[in-house]
Parts: sequence; structure tokens; C-alpha cells
Amino acid sequence: MATSPANGQDRPVSLRDSFPIGTGGDTLCQAQSRSLDPANISPFDRSWAIVCRDSAKPIGYVFALRESAGDVRSRLTARRADNVTCDSSEACVWREGNLPYTIISRETGKVHYVAEGFTAYGDALNLALESVMTDKLVEGDIRVVTTSLGDTEAFARVQALTLEPDQALAEGYRRNNKGDYADAAAFFETLEQRLTGEEEGIEPGEFLINRALQKSNLGDFAEADALFTEAQQIPTDDPVQARLRRNFEAIHLINQRKYGAAINRLNQPIAAIVDSAEVLRSKGEITRPIAARINRDTDFGDILGYVDDLKLTPEERAIIIDAQARHLVATAQRLSGQPDIAREGLILALAEAVSVREGRVVSIIRLRTQILTELGVIAENQGNFAEAENFYSQAITLLATQYPETRALSAAKARLAAYYMRRDQTDQARTIYREVVENSLNRRNALSGFANQLSPYFDLLVGDGNPSDADVQEFFEATQILVRPGVAETQAILSRELSTGDDEAARLFRQSTNIGRSIERLRIEFSALGEADGQRGVAERRERLASEIERLESAQQEILVSLSAYPQYTALATRQLGLDELFSVMQPGEGFTRVSVASDKVYIFFTDGQISRAWRASLSANEMDQRVDALRDTISQFDPATRQYLTTPYDVATARSLYSDLFGPVDSQLRGLDHLIFEPDGALLRLPIDLLVTDDASVARFTERSESIDGDPFDVSDVNWLARDTAISTAVSARAFVDARGAPASNARQQYLGMGENAAVFNKANISSVRTIGADNAGNCAWPLAEWNKPISAAELLSVRSLVGQSQSEILTGAAFNDSAIKSRDDLDDFRILHFATHGLVTAPRAECPARPALLTSFGEQNSDGLLTFREIFDLRLDADLVILSACDTAGRATVAATREAGLMTGGGGSLDGLVRAFVGAGGRSVMASHWPAPDDFDATSRLITGLFEKGENRTIWAALAEAQKPLMNDPLTSHPYYWAGFAVIGDGARTLRADSATAQLSRKEPLGD
Repeated sequence: MATSPANGQDRPVSLRDSFPIGTGGDTLCQAQSRSLDPANISPFDRSWAIVCRDSAKPIGYVFALRESAGDVRSRLTARRADNVTCDSSEACVWREGNLPYTIISRETGKVHYVAEGFTAYGDALNLALESVMTDKLVEGDIRVVTTSLGDTEAFARVQALTLEPDQALAEGYRRNNKGDYADAAAFFETLEQRLTGEEEGIEPGEFLINRALQKSNLGDFAEADALFTEAQQIPTDDPVQARLRRNFEAIHLINQRKYGAAINRLNQPIAAIVDSAEVLRSKGEITRPIAARINRDTDFGDILGYVDDLKLTPEERAIIIDAQARHLVATAQRLSGQPDIAREGLILALAEAVSVREGRVVSIIRLRTQILTELGVIAENQGNFAEAENFYSQAITLLATQYPETRALSAAKARLAAYYMRRDQTDQARTIYREVVENSLNRRNALSGFANQLSPYFDLLVGDGNPSDADVQEFFEATQILVRPGVAETQAILSRELSTGDDEAARLFRQSTNIGRSIERLRIEFSALGEADGQRGVAERRERLASEIERLESAQQEILVSLSAYPQYTALATRQLGLDELFSVMQPGEGFTRVSVASDKVYIFFTDGQISRAWRASLSANEMDQRVDALRDTISQFDPATRQYLTTPYDVATARSLYSDLFGPVDSQLRGLDHLIFEPDGALLRLPIDLLVTDDASVARFTERSESIDGDPFDVSDVNWLARDTAISTAVSARAFVDARGAPASNARQQYLGMGENAAVFNKANISSVRTIGADNAGNCAWPLAEWNKPISAAELLSVRSLVGQSQSEILTGAAFNDSAIKSRDDLDDFRILHFATHGLVTAPRAECPARPALLTSFGEQNSDGLLTFREIFDLRLDADLVILSACDTAGRATVAATREAGLMTGGGGSLDGLVRAFVGAGGRSVMASHWPAPDDFDATSRLITGLFEKGENRTIWAALAEAQKPLMNDPLTSHPYYWAGFAVIGDGARTLRADSATAQLSRKEPLGD
């Protein structure tokens, strides 16, 4: 529905759920309606929270309250009593931080108007108060004198805490509809926590099932199961809530391809809904939910049967949810091979959905596009191509109006482009694909969840394996917009963590985030006005909007330039990278390669700075999975019976075939490199390519020798590994590698801080209940005390210290190595190298538990949990060239959620994130972590780490690791990759390992030697 000027800026403040404050200045603020605020005691009272872009908390409140002055004063005094102190002269301060606090009171007739908040935001308070009193937007600038408020909540969580529940719920759905599943999950989690224990009109189960659905959308099925089970324990007699639970559980089943079970769940009967308007007419009751609606809009007509454009009635919402159920049944039928029945159901579902308010409901746009897409798929499969194209195009038009520049719109466009590819209309397809890539790169909007739609584009670009330079460049840029769902969730978590800070980086990040949301709202209005072309005043309004969007985009760009100096931000950034920028940081003898998986196909990009190539591998993603699993099983496989990790003879032949099928086209270039930077995807997230075999001759020699009478199948000392002559490091992304290499050298004064050998707890009952991985299912998700009773020896740390020197190093062990002590230290940035020799709790104790990977420590002060979580790591302040995670299974074969956060290589959703990204965000240039449990046999890990520092003098980190691996490769006892290939350097390993702050710098490349 087009927004006319009369419904835009000119709309009375009293008819808005929120309104902007002021028209200029250096701070953007907004007033958000809070009809359930404790200050409201009658349906005619109104309250607003004021949220500004540079603060993570509401900076003030505005009230329009009836009753006597004394009653209003006492109500507000009681409301602020926990946080604000006022003296006899009514000079007030916010106790936390002793911040000046202003209270402004006005009275007009029977209404008392009050604005109160931090004195620094006096302009915002006055403008908000005047807007409420005059019932229109008042122009004026907001200037903030100083901001010293301690910020403690991320913006998404602030909205969830400050918006009234139904508005906050709508905001959560909006994030879901945009395709931001990770952000939506956290949003609903905050809502659930906020509403725990509240009554009257609150349905906490709705937030819980939304969290479950977002987890299912991300592939975390076990955790979603647990959340749905928890929701089932919350009884509800609300027919709307019952319908939501039915639909969400069905979507969860469809996500798991359990189509029959989904249809059965959707066909379960649900009670009919009662007409609330009829209840009001017949009984004359005004309940709290009805009062909230009256409070939001002074026009009583919608309650009595007139159309309300601001809020759906329960009856209307039930119709839409039932239409969604019909759509889900039809989707499951199509996927089960019943297209004709499915088509009939989809047409009925679409008719039911648009019957509500003639289809002029924002919340059903995503549903309508999903139905249209399903109809397009059926039409295409049945050969009705014109009809299919029409359905796909209609879906794009709908999304472009309400969700411009979003993941959902990009996915719809990519789907149409993929259709054009299947119809051999490559020119149209390429134009749309380029638009999707360009918009995503320009908006820094990495995309997850529709790699399959990009596969035809990749096929077009790589062709027969010898694409043009222009096509290779286009391919390199296109692959940058892909992000694995797990990585997206980790980025969302750490983004919120960054927003919780009170330093300059956090302030800038909040400003950028909030400006981005303002831009998004303006784009939606701009798009909607495009449908009303020709109406009076529309052209002028669109021109003003375009100017404001351009102004805000310029302001955001300036902030992002400032943010790029902070590692917390660069660890999360998804900015565009051109090949020229990649070439500019690569050194002679280096190469970069990236693997991308889309639609069961494997694509590879390679450059050495001189030539660049892109091709499709000769094996499928599924075949790559099988071979990687076969190799992993020979390296480290957990045996539940013995509870031990077992190693079997290495499958040299499979390692050779995997190398050939992946990298055969650039074999000669790879083997001529000194250093290869590798960005993995798919199955290669859980396997280092160091252990791939580069020639047939060494395979033949090994096979002949191992099959002899006295042959040892574990002796692979004469195999030509990829890592034998080429050092390999890992990149989270090409952008992350470039950012790490461009970061300044550490200024730390000390060389080394080693931490490990935690103090055992044995039978300390007082801490037996604190080892949980989150608030959810805490009783079933506790880590057993046994995890703390098998500390890693400090011998490795002591050996390294003897090499580095006592005066330049420090070691924390036993009770001193605890999470409280580490978090409270303010000198961590004094050390160039941090070394953790401790257990990494990567997987969750149970599959249905949320993963919260952490490093195990001793227990510290009273509130200690004996864990250094990845969120806590992100908040540390480091200045380290290298962080070593030794003796940790930081990348074992784990759940999707665990490997998303763990830091390395495994599972289907994430990895190369979590612990690693947290350390990079905290200020680490590179991280060395393990793919599997570090071996103790033959002192392999100790020899490797000690060798790293022995070889590290005047060598780069990656060259030192390569040299440390060679003695283990060549020793028949430790030649199996289990002993030498587990550790990977992530980030920039081209810094001198052993150097003081005066000489720590990017080192010149040197040959690896023999």
C-alpha cells in the first residue's frame, strides 16, 4: 500500500507507535510507545521511551498522564526510585555513574505532560515533550553535550526491551521476514527473558517457539527440538497461539524433510477463534489487551468493527495463520511429488491471505511471496514457463516494496535469475545476478541460505574451467556475498557483544547500526511511494526521502571508515574485496585459494598474484563429504565404548584422489608456492589440506612398502604431502586475511603469556551447579565436574618459557589460571603471544543444548564458572601477533551450533568462527588452533609447540610451524597426520614469531628449506 504524505510526516503523534525526534543535529533519536509502562493506569495514559543512536539504553521517557498532579508525581517518583535520586531542590542524578538527570513537567487541562532523562540529551527531551503536547512532529536539532552513560545492551536487545510486547514481536517477525534468522533468534530470546513472570496478555510461548523456528532455519535441529518441547510445557488456550505452534512445528519438520509428519501436524484440529469485538459488544468488558489498543489509537472505531490499519485483530491473525498452514501443507505435498494437489492448496492459501484487509498487510508479504514462489516452481516443472516467470516476478515486486535491499529480496531475485539460466536466457540471468552481487557488496549484506540459487551463476562464470580474467574477477566478487548460516549467527552474536561496550568502537558501531535501520525505514517508504506515482505531492516526498537517504548513507560511510581501525569491527565486517586489493598484500611466493560449495557442486578460486583461475571441481560436494569423513575417521575417531579417540592407518590413496579432483588444474602452481592461504567451505572446514597427497609416486611407494611382510601401515614418512614443501595457513575470508595483514604490528612489551594446568575441583559441592552453557535447560546442560579434573600439564608452557626467556614471559597455572583473573587483568595487551594449554569445551554436553564454546580454566571468585567463553574472549583487550590454543579440540566433529562457535573446521553450519573470531576481535592478528584433540603420544604436541618456538627466531609464524612439522613428518613413529597436521594458523601468519616490540613486523618471505 502506498504511503501518502498525509499518512507520513503529517500523521499525528498520538496515532503513531513511534515517532522521530527532531530534524537535524548529530544524534538521531526516536520515541517508542510503551502502553504497558507501569506509569499508565488508565486507558488514556500514554508513555514513550526515547532511544538515541549513540546510546544502548533509553536516554529518557515522555508521559501524557491523567489524574491529579500529586498522583502523577507520586507515580513517576515511585517509577524512577530504583535508579534516580533527587534532593530537596529537585536536582536529580542517575545513580549508576552519577549522571545528571532532568525532569520537565507541564500541565494542560486534565493532562500532565512529563519528560525526563539524562541532562546531556536535554534537546531530545524538550523536542519529544513539545511533539507530544502539540500532537505533531516539532522540528529542531539535537546536540549532545557529553555522553558518559555506561552502555549495557545491544541495539536489537534494547528494542526488545523498550518496545511494548506486541510491537517488539512485530519487530522480531520483521527480522525473520528479511531473512535475518540469527538476529531474529536473539531478538525473541530477549523478549522471552524480559517477559518471564509477567502476566495479563503476555504469551511467552510465542517468543519461545520463534526462537525454536530460527534455530531450525539455521539447521540447529536438536536445539530447536528442545525449545519446541519446552514451549509445549507452557499451556495456552489462545487459538492464535495454538495455530502458531502448529505452523512453526510443521516448518521445523519440513526443514528436516519430514513431509508426511508435517502434513499430519498441520491437519490436527484447533479450536475456532472467538470474535473479540462481539465479546466487547455483548459483555461490555475492556480487558488490558483492549485497553492497550484503545491507548494506542484514540479512535474507538476499530474495536467496534472498523478496519484498523495499525493492528490486526485476533480473528484476522488467525485467518492469516490458517492460510500459512494451507501453504505449508501444499509445500509438503509438492515436495512429496503431488504438484496438482499442491497447486490447488496454494491458490486457496493465497486467496485466504489476501482476504484480510484486501491484502494490505505488511506481515503477510513474505507469506504471499512464498506462495507465489511455490506456484512458480510447480508451473515451471509442468512446462508453463510464462506463468512461472510471472509468479517469480510478482514475488520480487512484493518484496521490493516492503523489504528493499534485504536478504529476502536478493534471494527472490537470484531465484528468478536461476530460472532464466534453466531457460538458457543467460543475458537476463547475468544482469540480475550482477545486481544481486552489487547490491549485497555495496550494502555489506552478506547472504546466507540461498547458495543453491547462485550455482547456475557460478557455472556460467567458470565455464569449461578456463574463464576470462573478467569472469574470474566477477566470480571472486560473487563468492564473497555467501556466508554460511552458522557464521551469520556468530557474527550476529559478536555484533551484539560489540554493541554492549562503552568504548569508542562500541559507540561508533551503534551509530552505524542505527543509521542503517533509519536508512532501511526510509527505503521502505521510498519504495512504497513509487507505487503511488502521479498522486499529489508524491514526487516531492520521494525527492526529500532520496536526499535524506543519501545524507544518512554518507554519514554511515564516515563512521565505517572510523570503525575500520578497530579489530572488534574488522572481525565482523563483510566488506567487498577486489582482486587488486588482495594482490596488494600478497608477498612473492604466496598464493590464495578459496573453496565454495553451492547446490552439491564444488567451486574453486586460485591466484598467486600473477595468474587467477576459477573452476568447478570434478567431484560433488557429497563425494567430497564422503572422502573427508573417510580421512577424518583414520585420524581421530571417538569410540563411545572405550571413550577414547582412535587412530587407524591413514588412507593415502583417498588423500591423493581428493587433491587431484580439487586442485589438479593448478597442481604445478601450488607446488611452486612457499605459502598458501586457504579459505575452506563445506567438508573441508573439518580437514586441513596440509595432509593431501600431491603425487602418485609416493602413494605407490607407500602401498608397496606397507603391503610387505614387515611393512608398517602407520609409517607414511616418505609420502609427499602438500604441506611438505608448502606452508599453509587458513583464512576466515579473503577480507579477514587482508585486514589481518594490514593491521599494525603488536606494540606489546612482553613476548609471552602461557596459561594452563587448571586447578582440579574434585568434590567441591559448592560449585557443582554452575557449569552450564546457557540459561536454557540448565539442569540438563551442565558440564560434569570431571571436565575440570583432568588438567593439561604445564610442561609445554615451561618449555616455551625457557626458549623465550624468563624476563620476557609469564606463566599462569593452577588456581591463578582462572576466568575471573583473566577478565580482570588490564595488561593482557602487554604480551605478543598468548598460549592456552587447556581443554576447549566445544560441543554442548547434549545435542539439544545451545553451544557456548569456551576455554576451561580454574574457578576464581564467587561468580566464576571456570570457563572463558567466546563472548568473554571478545571483550578482552589484546595486542597479540599470535594466540595459541593448544591441547584443545577446538574443531572436533561437533554439532552445527558448536562448530559454528568453536573456531575451526567441522559440521554443516559454521566454523572458522567463534573462538577464533573472538580472539581476532579482541586484538589477535592470528590464531593457531587444532582440528582434533592434540595428541600426547610420543610427546608429539609438546615437540610441535616447542619446535615452533625453536624454529621461530627470525622466521614467520607459518614458516616456523612448517619447520616444526617436518621432524614429525619424517619420524616413522609420528609420520601419521594425526601427530603433525592438526594445528592450523588462522589469520596473518607472516609476522616474525620471536621478536620484541621494536622488530615485530611483517617479515620478508624466506624459503622453507629442506
